[in-house]
Amino acid sequence: MTRAVAFLALSLALCPSIAVASGTQQGKVVLQRWKNMDNCERQAQKAFPDFTAEANAKRDAAISACLSSGNLPPRQPVSPPVPK
Repeated sequence: MTRAVAFLALSLALCPSIAVASGTQQGKVVLQRWKNMDNCERQAQKAFPDFTAEANAKRDAAISACLSSGNLPPRQPVSPPVPK
């Protein structure tokens, strides 16, 4: 009996907060933008899988191009600048 009451109290405490956080229009927009940003990074990683300085620079350029084409916010480059 005590377990059932504890489980019910825990589920009531957690469920409304999850429903409210993911149910707002702004929350849905943010989650969709994050998903699109992750897809840009995934595509760039697939296109340039090596971890050389040149591949890192190309990957950063591909990510920037994808983000700007999708009207998504830019991100800080991960790789250091390529020495000339």
